[in-house]
Amino acid sequence: MYSHCLQSLPRFQPENLEHNKIIFERVNEMATRKGCTPSQLALAWVHHQGKDVCPIPGTTKIENFKQNIGALSVRLTPEEMAELELFASEDIVKGERCNNDIKTWKDSETPPLSSWKAA
Repeated sequence: MYSHCLQSLPRFQPENLEHNKIIFERVNEMATRKGCTPSQLALAWVHHQGKDVCPIPGTTKIENFKQNIGALSVRLTPEEMAELELFASEDIVKGERCNNDIKTWKDSETPPLSSWKAA
């Protein structure tokens, strides 16, 4: 059922899939160079976004949890960060992430950080 849902998303349509597959392969190549999995590379990228950002991956399997923890030891240079950001930029990836009828973060309005109060 899950793979059927993916196939209906614009990003996975044949006209976009071949192009996006090249990006996926580049991410895999960088992960291999860094000695980690693509998932660990993605978590490391989020972790390197700043001290106010923390990836929160979900899993129910201990092996996946251990892999997620392994991402903390992946160090990325500014050049590698820029390379990853280039791979994922909106003008490079083809096809929308979601169908237009699905609510996403794009539909939310987060108040500015300056308006938040400590609990």
